[in-house]
Amino acid sequence: MSRFDLSGPVDNGISHLERPIMSNTAHRVRRLTRFVSFAGALFVLSACASVTPIGELLDNSSRYDGKTVRIEGVVQESAGLLGRGAYEVKDNTGKLTVISEGATPPRTGARIGVKGKFQALFTLLSKSLAVLMEQSRSQP
Repeated sequence: MSRFDLSGPVDNGISHLERPIMSNTAHRVRRLTRFVSFAGALFVLSACASVTPIGELLDNSSRYDGKTVRIEGVVQESAGLLGRGAYEVKDNTGKLTVISEGATPPRTGARIGVKGKFQALFTLLSKSLAVLMEQSRSQP
């Protein structure tokens, strides 16, 4: 039977010529549109990563130990040597020391956002000693 033969089998009363045929280009455009929409949603969600209060990290240090978190605050003190350093970030809930292995620390008084790996070193009675190993910095 030829492709253009209308006398062939009919599916639900619609001949082969009457069925909508989508071109390969239309399929590709539809897939690309879905992919771009999905990628855009992921980008927006990643840009809106939540900031964890420093007090929450220190109060629940075992919960956050080894996890990547994001904090924001003001740099209280900083010290650096040969591209490495440490600085203390304070928000309205507490202070946390940030260790920077790949960049000099920011200046004292700077408002900063930091993403890094939280490490609870130890807890003694109600005090926790913990650090954040810096992965990236941003301006909040």
